[in-house]
Amino acid sequence: MPRYVAFLRGVSPMNAKMPELKKCFESAGFEDVRTLLSSGNVAFSCRASKEPLLARKAEAAMQAHLGKAFGTIVRSSRHLQALVEADPFKAFGLSAAAKPVVTFLPAALESVPKLPIELEGACIHEMRGLEVLVSYVPNQKGPVFMALLERTFGKTITTRTFDTVRKCAAA
Repeated sequence: MPRYVAFLRGVSPMNAKMPELKKCFESAGFEDVRTLLSSGNVAFSCRASKEPLLARKAEAAMQAHLGKAFGTIVRSSRHLQALVEADPFKAFGLSAAAKPVVTFLPAALESVPKLPIELEGACIHEMRGLEVLVSYVPNQKGPVFMALLERTFGKTITTRTFDTVRKCAAA
């Protein structure tokens, strides 16, 4: 049975308990459900389906059981493993201080921005399908890269560190 990972937008231990999220996904009929890192990452198995349909099914289950739904973007574990194995950040020659992150888009864009885009230590390097490869250097101004991403791609995106993507791919 195929394995998938749902990336939920805006989840933290303060606004959603991981055992409750797990129950939501189980109630939706997903199997072998596992939450990862207490930040809105849910791995699960189910019969093969289109990822947007799985996302809507998870959102409906959250709405029914939690009274709210978090924006959900689903990727197959196989897809995530291929992304990790490709080691896409290697090509950018990032400094040791730079943090690589992956932004997940819910659907294809009507208009693709010209990349790279840089701002105060943050860089949107390139798009690979529905994933955007980004890096940033932490500074006193806070998460400049998030504002840059939302300004470029809108607010329906969700972002994870490359380390988190690696862990989710293996879950």
